[in-house]
Amino acid sequence: MSDKLALDPEKILRYSFAYAPPLMIEAAVRLNVFDALADGPRNLDDLAKTVGTDRRGLRILLNGLAGLELVTKPNADSYGLTAEAGAFLVSSRPAFLGGFFRHTSTQLMPKWLRLTDVVRDGRTPEEVNLESDGAAFFEQFVEDIFPLSRPAAMAFADREGLAAAGGPISVLDVGAGSGVWSVSLAEKSPRVRATAVDWPAVLKVTRRIAERHGVADRFTFSPGDFSVADFGTGHQYATIGHILHSEGPTRSQALLKKVFDALAHGGKVVITEWLVDEARTGPLPSLIFAVNMLVNTTEGDTFSFPEIAKWLAAAGFVDAKLIEDLRCPSPIIVATKP
Repeated sequence: MSDKLALDPEKILRYSFAYAPPLMIEAAVRLNVFDALADGPRNLDDLAKTVGTDRRGLRILLNGLAGLELVTKPNADSYGLTAEAGAFLVSSRPAFLGGFFRHTSTQLMPKWLRLTDVVRDGRTPEEVNLESDGAAFFEQFVEDIFPLSRPAAMAFADREGLAAAGGPISVLDVGAGSGVWSVSLAEKSPRVRATAVDWPAVLKVTRRIAERHGVADRFTFSPGDFSVADFGTGHQYATIGHILHSEGPTRSQALLKKVFDALAHGGKVVITEWLVDEARTGPLPSLIFAVNMLVNTTEGDTFSFPEIAKWLAAAGFVDAKLIEDLRCPSPIIVATKP
């Protein structure tokens, strides 16, 4: 048998329905299926009545979710949740991630359906990193991704010993979004004062979340694009949470220089980013995210640690290092202003 005949098409075919799992999860989140199963397994007829769905439709969806190992089947006509679904897909749980999937069909996939044209023409019809196109997108999106970086932000604050700080701590949160970094650091110490920078529409969300966590009285809100917003000066920390990938190399380098100027001597910049290896062959999630930037921005991409470290050095930072042992969906880069 030739090598060609021995090749397994499964390597290709396994991607033929790769769009299905997030859409299945989205449907279950929107229909409150995971919430309805939060207290334990339920009979299919009872569950369909509770969530207001067609019995056949719900049965087929639940069986698919069982195949994804998100739903259990104690018997033929009853369904429950796996441990992961119970922890991350029930809306009342603190680590709820289901909100992310609520945007799959309405905000994420429509852009991806234009991928062929974007690759051919080299441009996207809409740019989420520009206020005119992106403000409405992020106003809806950022609150639902708050839990993604929350554990890492809290753990970083512990690592830095913020709870024991003896003096005031100023935090600059660039592209604050949900405020997950500044809110979390402020919760760890009453000494923390935060300046949140983002578009006005998004800062409404930041303010609401800061109020919910009881720290809004220690926040200053600085609206505007990164290139024109007032960053202030003398900050001990500046956080840049998943921003560089949307900005591209030129704007990212300008942003890092502006952050450098806003920090006090000895201050640290804390960057979370989807990093690729230098050859751009992995990891796969970061490579896919680069395509996401292709369909959503003009200059966006994902970058390697050496690339970002070079930008940090050019801006004046020293001692750039990776932190990979915190619970975060992507690595954390920290560098210091000497």
